[in-house]
Amino acid sequence: MDEIIDRLRKVRKGAMFIIEAPSGTGKGTVIKELLKNDQNIKFSVSVTTRQPRPGEVEGVDYYFVSDEQYDEFLKQDAFYEYVDSQYGSRYGTLRSEVDSFINVGQDVLFDMDWAGARQMRQKAPDDVVTIYLLPPSIRELRRRLEGRGTDSREVIEKRMGIIMEKISHWDEFDYVIVNVSLAETVTKIQKIISGERMRRVRQVGLKGFVKELVKEAEEKQPF
Repeated sequence: MDEIIDRLRKVRKGAMFIIEAPSGTGKGTVIKELLKNDQNIKFSVSVTTRQPRPGEVEGVDYYFVSDEQYDEFLKQDAFYEYVDSQYGSRYGTLRSEVDSFINVGQDVLFDMDWAGARQMRQKAPDDVVTIYLLPPSIRELRRRLEGRGTDSREVIEKRMGIIMEKISHWDEFDYVIVNVSLAETVTKIQKIISGERMRRVRQVGLKGFVKELVKEAEEKQPF
């Protein structure tokens, strides 16, 4: 039995897990915990045309490309999703990068907004699972933003100003979790991931396994 389970696990198709949330909800911390605790899930590394910031590593934080390279990717329809930043830089998720993982049974985790999630779902509806994190309250969200100490008052007010636009897309997501406790939120997402891994569309080895069962049954062997 263990041998059968192991064989099915090896031919499972990976899934794309997208997590979205308003700034200050704790999305980044949740993602770090998920990656730390699950060796079979990889973080998606995007392409960008902006210059590397101090400490950023090629292939770890981003793939840094020229505008010409980015344009070529667009011509080749090489992106699952892409977006032009309001600051002039462009970002995209390469199909080849993601498929290299999911085609060998590894899952991929994305930190992506609702617009990117929408593009991903249109191109890979059977492979995408979307999760939205909500703050316990707007007051708590502001407290968390101010407590981080990384943003100016102006930036915080800007982030607060677009919260309603962000939250208005919550019902486009498969799962919605109110992030009250980090530990509880991580546990809930881990359960979602476990359940999604068992979906029939991802267990691509089942078809052959069931075929073997049918063949065995048709042979009418004594039990």
